[in-house]
Amino acid sequence: MPAVGQSASVGRLLLLGGGNMGGAMLRGWMAEGLDPATVTVVDPRPSETLAPAFAAGVRHEASIPAQPHDVVILAVKPQMMREAIGALTAAMAPDTLVISIAAGITVAFLEEHLGRRPVVRAMPNTPALIGRGITGAFGNALVGGVQRATTTALLKASGPVEWVHSEAEIDMVTAVSGSGPAYVFLMAEALAEAGVALGLEPALAMRLARHTMAGAGELMIRSDDEPAQLRRNVTSPKGTTEAALKVLSVDDGGLKELMRHAVDAARRRAGELARGEA
Repeated sequence: MPAVGQSASVGRLLLLGGGNMGGAMLRGWMAEGLDPATVTVVDPRPSETLAPAFAAGVRHEASIPAQPHDVVILAVKPQMMREAIGALTAAMAPDTLVISIAAGITVAFLEEHLGRRPVVRAMPNTPALIGRGITGAFGNALVGGVQRATTTALLKASGPVEWVHSEAEIDMVTAVSGSGPAYVFLMAEALAEAGVALGLEPALAMRLARHTMAGAGELMIRSDDEPAQLRRNVTSPKGTTEAALKVLSVDDGGLKELMRHAVDAARRRAGELARGEA
């Protein structure tokens, strides 16, 4: 898969929403060599971090321009989507590819408001802000090989892209990786608080927790071993790690059971949001 700057299939791109996630995607595209002159950002109050992109030639509009684009990326907040896309058809041709990264906005909703056209529903996560995210993606029946390749080229600027077979799986992706960074951050909080309870100075406990979580994550990415094997590698028989894991691994209320319940709750809530439930 070529970098987005090398992909001739991207064409003219409109980014609706210049906030944190939209800005992160734009910076990733430019880092990979996408021509700034091919990109228009529509946002009345874009993030200040986009100033260098505008200076480099990315066009900025406060409202949607009435000219067709090859690809439209929807990066506004879900609750703003209905209002934001009201005039969007003026910026699209019949075959314009629409990629939405807004949680809970269904393909059916987008088809209803934008017409029958290639639509991809994608779910990135916040590590995309530093180019270390992962994105799940699902396309409707009009998303063929070319549109899929274009979508992958654009989304992978923020990290790997995983295509799923059904839209229902996007809710599962949301529960695992979309919300997943919060689970990791909570684990870091809990680990630091446990260190403080033992008597460590709070700032030191937090540094230990931050670097432990970040380092373990990087080790999982770089290693060919499965997480279970990496866990076994650090667990000496009758050692300190084994003692801690016995507490975390109890059958009733252990970490794995809690995580299953948490992820299922997130999946159910994602489905409720997709159905428009408050």
